[in-house]
Amino acid sequence: MSTVLADKRADLAGPGIGDYRELEKVLPNDYTSLLDRKQTQQAIFAVKRYIEDNLCRELSLMMVTVPLLVDVESGVNDLLDRDGSRTPISFHISNDREQHPVDAQIVQAATKWKRMALRQFGMGVGEGLCTDMRAVRKDYFLDHDHSVYVDQWDWERVITPEQRNLEFLKEIVNKLWKVLVGAEHYAQELFPQLRTSRYPSLPEKLTFLHAEEILEMYPDLPRKQRETRVLQDYPAIFIIGIGWPLADGYPHENRAADYDDWVTETRSQDGRPKHGLNGDILVWNPVTRRRHELTSMGIRVNADSLRKQLGIAGQMDFLKFPYHQAILTSQIPLSIGGGVGQARTLMLLLRKAHLGEVTVSVWPKILKDICARKNIFVLE
Repeated sequence: MSTVLADKRADLAGPGIGDYRELEKVLPNDYTSLLDRKQTQQAIFAVKRYIEDNLCRELSLMMVTVPLLVDVESGVNDLLDRDGSRTPISFHISNDREQHPVDAQIVQAATKWKRMALRQFGMGVGEGLCTDMRAVRKDYFLDHDHSVYVDQWDWERVITPEQRNLEFLKEIVNKLWKVLVGAEHYAQELFPQLRTSRYPSLPEKLTFLHAEEILEMYPDLPRKQRETRVLQDYPAIFIIGIGWPLADGYPHENRAADYDDWVTETRSQDGRPKHGLNGDILVWNPVTRRRHELTSMGIRVNADSLRKQLGIAGQMDFLKFPYHQAILTSQIPLSIGGGVGQARTLMLLLRKAHLGEVTVSVWPKILKDICARKNIFVLE
């Protein structure tokens, strides 16, 4: 196997840098937080309220409660990808001396639950829900922007069959981006020291690029290096079509087969055939000087794209689960949705070098020691 192909395959294995010696090189040596720890906490909750209020306003959503635990038999837990590399924490509840036991899982994301919840809460077309979601992803490599503890604004909105197209996806993405840019302005109004020429503000507009186009631009680079390179020219991008197998034989990134639609054919701006009705927002982080993912989102699978994607993934047996049956029989609505990383977003907007400065999680001693040497104060 060539070095390039080996790098591309390794790039799909999961998030995180994967080596603490490499991470020590990556973290900045000249870092000083612009906010002290008390100011940071004040900023976290002010910005959090701003984003929740404005996300609901822009997308016609309402805040709802969300589970931390789900029944294994429901099939609604998010498997994150389709290669089985990231599995949820499962445990057995014996209940009344095993008379009525339950096998449960801690959620990895609320992606599938949200779509079921649209029916539960009686949402109509153009209406949706937003959650203050908490999850555990035990298979992450713990670095500066990946944590076992995950918090997201997970949202979902009912759509019509006619809205399952690329232009509608872009319209919703732009509304979400407007909220994030507004949140940055709001944070800088509250704490003017965040406005500095050292760290440029977010651009007002996103650049939309298909994963297929980015591969054409940089055919010899693995995915993360392609993202890093394209962000030098476009500091905020939405990558369309994540999950579809590209010309080199690999998807831009593994994506689960049963929530986002990455198989539907679309067109590039110049009319060439492309694929996918989903994507990620990535930005250039001026503090870490690295690519920085803020949100994954997309138009969800319908019965046709669900079957196609499960076939590609070799997971047709998933059709037995209640969630998948509900899609096949139109018992739950068509929808668009996504998850905005809370800690990731706050880390960016508050000019932090590490997730641990804005969220409390568990970190290995080696990482905490590296952060201490770099003047990064990780919360405990």
